[in-house]
Parts: sequence; C-alpha cells; structure tokens
Amino acid sequence: MKGTNASTPARFILLGFSNQPHLEMVLLLVVSIIYILTLMGNTAIILVSYFSPKLHTPMYFFLSNLSFLDLCFTTSIVPQMLWNLKGPDKTISYTGCMIQLYVALGLGSTECILLTVMAYDRFSAICRPLHYGVIMHPKLLRQLAALAWISGFVGSMVQTTLVFQLPICSHHTVDDFMCEEPALIKIACVNTTFLENELSIASVLYVVIPLGLILVSYGCIVRTVLRIKSAEGRRKAFGTCGSHLIVVVLFFGTLTSIYIQPKSKYTQNYSKFLTLFYTVVTPSLNPLIYTLRNKEAKW
Repeated sequence: MKGTNASTPARFILLGFSNQPHLEMVLLLVVSIIYILTLMGNTAIILVSYFSPKLHTPMYFFLSNLSFLDLCFTTSIVPQMLWNLKGPDKTISYTGCMIQLYVALGLGSTECILLTVMAYDRFSAICRPLHYGVIMHPKLLRQLAALAWISGFVGSMVQTTLVFQLPICSHHTVDDFMCEEPALIKIACVNTTFLENELSIASVLYVVIPLGLILVSYGCIVRTVLRIKSAEGRRKAFGTCGSHLIVVVLFFGTLTSIYIQPKSKYTQNYSKFLTLFYTVVTPSLNPLIYTLRNKEAKW
C-alpha cells in the first residue's frame, strides 16, 4: 500500500502550474489565444475541404477528420485548463475527470492511427500512382477513418475503466493540468505494476507500431522519389508529403518523450510543458502547416 484512507473522491485537485502563479497568468493569455486560433483554423480546414470540389480527395478527407479530431481534442482539455488557470479553484469533478481521460485518450489514440492512415495514403499516391484511384476508393476511405476512430476509443475505454477501478489516496491531488493516466496512476493506494505494464502495452500499440509503420511508408516513398529523374518531379513528390511529415514529427516527437522515454530523465514540470505542447500547440499548428505547404488549400 502507498498510503491509507483510500477512497473514491468527489473531486480531484489539478495542481497544474499552481507553484508558479506568475506563469499561470501568462499561460491563461497564451492558451486562450492559441485555443481561438485552433478553433478558427481547423473549422476553416473542414469548411474549405467540404465546399471546394477540387479538395474532394483522399488526402483532404483524412485532413478534415484530423481537423475535427483536433477541435474535439483541445475542447476536451482547454476549457477546464483555462478555468483552473484563472483562479484558486483547481478542482475537477470525479465524473469530469473520468470523461476527460476517456475522451483525451480516445482522441489521442485515434490521431496516432489516423496519421498512420494518412501515411498510407501518401505511400499509395507516390509509390502506386497508376492504381491510386482504385486503391483509395470512397468505401475504403470511410473504412480506414472508422478504423482509426473505433480502435482509438475502444482502447481508451479499456484504459479508463482500469484506471478508475484503482482506490485513490486521500489527498486526491493530481500533479498535472489535466487528467492523464500516468498522473492518476501515481496517486493510487495499491500496487500499480499491472496498470504500468498495461500503459506500456498501449504505448506500443498506439505509438510505437503506428510510428514504425509511418517510417516504413516514408522509407518506401523516399526510395521511389529518388528514382525520379526530374528534379521538379522529385520536389513535387516530396512537397505532397512534407506537411504530413512535419505534423508526424511534432505530434509523435512530444508523445514519445512523455510515454516512451524513462520518466527519470525529466522533471515533472518539463513533462507538463511537453503535454501542453502536444495537447494545445500542435492542434493549432496543423492548419497552418497544411495551408502554407499546399497551394490548393490556401484561401
């Protein structure tokens, strides 16, 4: 046992950055601005992709899914974060914490799978251009998108159920600005080896394997592009992948630093900033990255 008086709390206390009150005021302003930009940018991507006939392509079908996912992802986290940043009340209800963990885990896992599906789309477009229209037919697009969403939320349901079966120590204090699985496991009053092993398995399924598949896809893409004799042809081929690759690096780079790297290498505050980056900053950058690097998506 890690402590006594284990119970099911009515509320959790999210410490966040409460030990740095001046930083909280800065974050309140910065996160508010970024959240507004995220809502505007991703909504614009969805609307432009829907109403512009020239963007009715597999790439923009998946990009619309990604934008909708980012809207939901940030909305599941940021409003609660802003509420906690603006004043002394740092609490979240037990039910609210459970819902936030389930939704955030589900959307984060879905994004990992969706980025892998988008890499397959780019692989098909460049490595098998003559068969691209046959491979990426509308029915398959819907099936791949459904696979990403369903697999993400099924995995999240399993993880959330296991986490909230743990008896929680009496202080009910979560050393993070959101309800994340690693932070919740730390305040359990029982041996959590099983949950830690489960988290490692989930990290392999939703982070390591998708990232490996993306790297294999891009390895094939690079090999194919280097065979193109025309410099202009190579530039155009790499250009179609550049946006997606940048998003992959930003998202998986921070995600692997949090869930894969040994925790002893990082202070808790550094881990919070990494979490802040992939949950708040990255979703706001995705529309900018795609519109800057794709002429057909500019408006």
